Amino acid sequence: MVEAIKVTEAYADKANICREVLEDLPEWFGISDARETYIAESVHMPMFVCFSDQEPIGFISVKIHTQFSAELYVLGVKRRFHREGIGKALIDAALQFARAEKMRFLTVKTLASSHPDPHYAGTRKFYEKMEFLPVELFPTLWGAGNPCLLMVRVL
Repeated sequence: MVEAIKVTEAYADKANICREVLEDLPEWFGISDARETYIAESVHMPMFVCFSDQEPIGFISVKIHTQFSAELYVLGVKRRFHREGIGKALIDAALQFARAEKMRFLTVKTLASSHPDPHYAGTRKFYEKMEFLPVELFPTLWGAGNPCLLMVRVL
């Protein structure tokens, strides 16, 4: 259990932080090529991290698309720290970042409900709780078997 949740912006070691957290979450990041892409791309984006005793336990990378919008590119919280408010704290950090940059929209892509994966059902529920709304389905963006749902939060 994390006593006080503190999120900081990461400037170094982003790849290792991303790898350590994502490798703890094979239910969501079990496709090696996709995981490696997240790791490689996250190095070039703003990243916010939550640590416990110097161990990275969760992070979020924010991809800036335009002056008006950014995407929660990848978010992960180590399994043993789920349901402790870390995901919310990370999204709050991304919201604060986007607002400071005068953006108007924050987006996230996740697996659509037409896919039966129970882990992603929980992910969608979490994003809905964080006030993201489903706006568009991309049936083949991630391949025919992995329909993508775009969700948006107005800032």
